[in-house]
Amino acid sequence: MKRFHLIVHGRVQGVGFRYFTQYEALKRQLTGWVRNNDDGTVELEVQGNEEAIQLFIDTIREGTLFAKVTDVSAQEIPIINNETQFRIMY
Repeated sequence: MKRFHLIVHGRVQGVGFRYFTQYEALKRQLTGWVRNNDDGTVELEVQGNEEAIQLFIDTIREGTLFAKVTDVSAQEIPIINNETQFRIMY
């Protein structure tokens, strides 16, 4: 079990990117959260199986038809016990 804090740069706000990350996390049975930052980036934390997280990050880097990811910074952080969902924070 691992947990990572990510900052995603690029055209990632106003294009459904948070919903995309939630869908991809749930598909891989990952927990955590995602939110927009005032500086135009998207911030998230993701927790779960290390292999599933790597696949998730690889997918996030690719972006979507409408989003254009230019950079993803990831840092491992301590896990949160008893977390059960991946949620969008507003």
